[in-house]
Amino acid sequence: MSYYQFRNAEGQAHGSFEVFYYYDVLPTEERIGDSGFYWWPCFPGCLPESEPYGPFDTEQDAIKDATDYV
Repeated sequence: MSYYQFRNAEGQAHGSFEVFYYYDVLPTEERIGDSGFYWWPCFPGCLPESEPYGPFDTEQDAIKDATDYV
């Protein structure tokens, strides 16, 4: 799990997101999706602000998807 900051076009930080790898081994009703990398808006030490986005094949793909929203 890694934390990154969203940055606007001027390079100013305005929030953060977490990227994590999810391995699909939970019972069906507890799964968040298929195995892979996911991201969600989240400050370190806080609960996430949305459902996770993904899955992605690599951590870099998840980071690119998250930062494309800026």
